Amino acid sequence: MNPDTSDDTSAVQSSRRVTIMGRKFRVPDSPHLRLGIGSLFIIGGILGFLPVLGFWMIPLGLVILSVDMPAVRRVRRRSEVWLGRKTNGIRGNGKANGKTQKPASSGD
Repeated sequence: MNPDTSDDTSAVQSSRRVTIMGRKFRVPDSPHLRLGIGSLFIIGGILGFLPVLGFWMIPLGLVILSVDMPAVRRVRRRSEVWLGRKTNGIRGNGKANGKTQKPASSGD
């Protein structure tokens, strides 16, 4: 067993991750770096009308900030649940597509 590979895997396991729709994304370990990167993404997203920058940067900045900011984390989780329900066709009351199925009638 190579000691270099064990160090790499332990570093990856200890790093911060954000899970979105079942996929895990790594974010920097330093809270100050996360705050800076997230803020820059949001500012760049506000300037999305300029070339190179885009409005896609705003949600990405909010996701990065959600690691350290509980208010942003709650909004991200609520929107993730809403989006998951919308893509699966389930409403908040647990009914699929909001329609109830009629029981099969017997033809007797």
